[in-house]
Amino acid sequence: MMKDNRIAVLIDADNVSDKYIKYILDEVSNDGIATYKRIYGDWTSPNISGWKAALLENAVTPVQQYGYTTGKNSTDSAMIIDAMDIMYTGSVEGFCIVSSDSDFTRLASRIRESGLTVIGMGEKKTPVPFRKACDIFTTLELLVGDGGKASRRGHRGQAASAAGQGSGPSIEQVERAVADIVTDNQNNGKATGLGEVGSRLLKRYPDFDVRSYGTNQLTKLLGEFS
Repeated sequence: MMKDNRIAVLIDADNVSDKYIKYILDEVSNDGIATYKRIYGDWTSPNISGWKAALLENAVTPVQQYGYTTGKNSTDSAMIIDAMDIMYTGSVEGFCIVSSDSDFTRLASRIRESGLTVIGMGEKKTPVPFRKACDIFTTLELLVGDGGKASRRGHRGQAASAAGQGSGPSIEQVERAVADIVTDNQNNGKATGLGEVGSRLLKRYPDFDVRSYGTNQLTKLLGEFS
């Protein structure tokens, strides 16, 4: 996405901790401008009271959604309705859906079908279907340095283990994918550039993130491969 693309940021307060808000908005700023910043939840509930101060500091608009039925999450419906309304206005080029709930899988797929980019963010517990439905998925623990700690020690096996705990493909899967990309280009008489590797890895694994393996540079990660 281009730097000036407009992005609607929609956050599920029931399934994401308030400690991530600054990191979420910083990450979105790498891809564009957060034109909409909305967060959904039942603000009468003490379970999400920690969000209130964070919203004021970051100019995020809270959307009240009462839990009409015990055991049912009405926040999902409110987010989905708003997302579709925003999509039909044509006022954004992409969405950032922040939740650790797989209920937004179909929403992400529908937005992508309309030609818009979907950035997903969620905690390590986020189910695979939602991750795969996004163009890019970022594990929130990585943004604050909670994820991939084992991989920072530089041990290949530990990096694979860290990545296997919900932070994206294993390091072996990434290495095989890179080998496939290079081999495919060689068979067609083409050179392989770093940008192409990164792009094709994201297409295969939307939740691929070099930070899962203890580095912030793809070149360093590729340097570990045989």
